[in-house]
Amino acid sequence: MRKAVAVPTEPDGLQGGKGSWRRLRWTSARAGRCAAVVATPIVLTGCQLAVLDPQGFIGLSERTLLIDSLAIMLAIVVPTIAATLAFAWWFRASNTRAIYLPDFEYSGRVELIVWSIPLLTVILLGGVAWIGSHELDPAKPLASNTPPLEIQGVSLDWKWLFIYPNQRVASVNQLVVPTGVPLHFSLTSGSVMSAFFIPQLGSMIYTMNGMRTQLNLQADQPGTFHGLASHYSGDGFSDMHFDVRAMPPDQFSAWIEGTRNTGPTLDSASYTALARQSINTSPFTFGAADPALFQQIVTQQLPPGPGPRTGRPHPSVSPRTEY
Repeated sequence: MRKAVAVPTEPDGLQGGKGSWRRLRWTSARAGRCAAVVATPIVLTGCQLAVLDPQGFIGLSERTLLIDSLAIMLAIVVPTIAATLAFAWWFRASNTRAIYLPDFEYSGRVELIVWSIPLLTVILLGGVAWIGSHELDPAKPLASNTPPLEIQGVSLDWKWLFIYPNQRVASVNQLVVPTGVPLHFSLTSGSVMSAFFIPQLGSMIYTMNGMRTQLNLQADQPGTFHGLASHYSGDGFSDMHFDVRAMPPDQFSAWIEGTRNTGPTLDSASYTALARQSINTSPFTFGAADPALFQQIVTQQLPPGPGPRTGRPHPSVSPRTEY
């Protein structure tokens, strides 16, 4: 009489059955992790340093404040992470040298360390932020022997208008400035609230209808920098950006002279037409500009734009609209 032998329904080990499936899943997961690690630097090549690549005094000061604040916070974060890992390793179940105190309730020394270090960190971080915030007040004039250049900025739907009141010219979706000269911005909105931001020069600030905000910046190096609206304001928000062209003062003067009398005049009628909603407006200039126009916009003598509306906008405003 033969003895019955039980035959397993699935082979043991990693040969077929659940073993092969688990091995395949582990291999796929590992390959996915490796692919993510390799792809991360490639994806990050599309990022711009912007705030970490300042081209002006304000931007440089803000980067310093950011790095100092990060260093202060890391002074407590890094030791905390290291202590967590060290405690987990030392008090593992297999370590017979670890002292076990089941009746431990209170230690003045432990309490002193636990509370004093975070308290000192918060005090130091708060002091740095307090001093830096006052030193970098957007309305505070920059120390310079050169008089500031006055620029009036108006956020519209969905474009930027820049008026040079002393030079009596204006531009749309482009900002030309001289290097080494303080820039004093007077900003408002001809429609809904928006935000003016040139990351490489620093200090984002909001624009609001019926209100005037001030901002002082300076470009130290020639170049073309990216400016944008950093507050969502409707359908054309993603295209509401502009180039900042910083050039030596003599080239800036030549640009002013070349702009004068070579384009339309910016007055109340042309402003009303400009304020109509449009998307992805190409940069252009006005050869003459009414220096009193900005005050009329702030005081709402010129009515504000309609702003974003509910529902889908008309195709003449948004080519992305589908009916």
